[in-house]
Amino acid sequence: MADALKIGIAGLGTVGASLARILVERREALAATCGRPIEIVAVSARDRTRDRGIDLSRVAWFDDAVALAENSQIDVFVELMGGAGDPAYAAVKTALSRGVHVVTANKALLAAHGVELATIAEERGCLLNYEAAVAGGIPVIKALRESLTGNTVSRVYGIMNGTCNYILTKMEKEGLSFAECLKEAQRLGYAEADPAFDIEGNDTAHKLSILTTLAFGNKIAADDIYLEGISNISIDDIRAAADLGYRIKLLGVAQRTDTGIEQRVHPTMVPIESEIAQVDGVTNAVAIESDILGELLMVGPGAGGNATASAVLGDIADIAKSRPGAQMVPVLGRPAATLEPFKRAQIRKHHGGYFIRMTVEDRAGVFANVAGHMAENGISLESIVQHSKHHTEAAEPKTIILVTHATMEDSVRRAVAAITREGYLAGEPQVIRIERPKSA
Repeated sequence: MADALKIGIAGLGTVGASLARILVERREALAATCGRPIEIVAVSARDRTRDRGIDLSRVAWFDDAVALAENSQIDVFVELMGGAGDPAYAAVKTALSRGVHVVTANKALLAAHGVELATIAEERGCLLNYEAAVAGGIPVIKALRESLTGNTVSRVYGIMNGTCNYILTKMEKEGLSFAECLKEAQRLGYAEADPAFDIEGNDTAHKLSILTTLAFGNKIAADDIYLEGISNISIDDIRAAADLGYRIKLLGVAQRTDTGIEQRVHPTMVPIESEIAQVDGVTNAVAIESDILGELLMVGPGAGGNATASAVLGDIADIAKSRPGAQMVPVLGRPAATLEPFKRAQIRKHHGGYFIRMTVEDRAGVFANVAGHMAENGISLESIVQHSKHHTEAAEPKTIILVTHATMEDSVRRAVAAITREGYLAGEPQVIRIERPKSA
């Protein structure tokens, strides 16, 4: 049997501790599968005294992750600290510059520095694997980097944040407000004390930018994504969507068009009968549409210690199975030097249409005025109805729901702005895209 593959792990939080336990407890099975033992020889963590459920007393400890990356004993540097900046960035760059393989679960790091790090890895002839960075235990990176070779991908989209999906699912199933569901998500550990990164869509945007590059061969453009979170989704939106035959999901969508690449993250109405509408709770789902295969939908756990550790372990196993001199898969699907500059697509019609909710004063002419502003902006309405679950007094504000046919987003925004200026709205209007996946 070949010599042991020696691992250094930087970060022993939930994922790092799970990975360490798996590597120790399944040492013999992994050796048989990979053709060589996999051995933890060094770790880096802030707290040496914390009980992680495993004895690491015989492993070298480093207070500095960069020092761990510089250690000559390791063959693979596993980065599980998180964050786009140092120490993760400095440590990963140090390891790659030394020709040491790297495995990471850090989507923020890759979104910010992925092309640079891929270039170093390819120049030094080492692997940079990151399956756990996007959608946890779902093998979407391997699918795009390897399994779909020869396919031309037209669209990648999905539910990529378990926190948001949990909140939206709980709102629908239990009729609770956004604030109540967020509080419960925090209590269960699905959401951070400061949940903004998740609920405002930033986490999904980082993951989407990586998938966009793998799908379309452009440089990572994490700052060039239309971004909208779920914090303004109300229980009224959830109920209205259900009445219309839809569920609301936070989707990341990247697609190729005739004028460039479109990247967007926002709440979306999807048909209740579609497969992606059935993905509930903290589960993630990623769909890939291509010319040969058609649509591939992958569903699975998107976060959590074991799910993420499983993806990290798969990346380590791939390195253990690789042999010197073998052709390496390019980090970003194709050599970093050949990645094209990101070209943002021009605005075009959104074929799914839009859902628009407005609360208006109950006075004569309001419906006609709303419809008039829509017509002035070239917007064709599929329906316009008063939506209310309860009987109210005549003078109370009324909620109206509009569903448009295919139209331009800027036309919708102009019409809504003009209606807002009329002065009869009570509260902010809501605008949500409607998607109709192929699987619908």
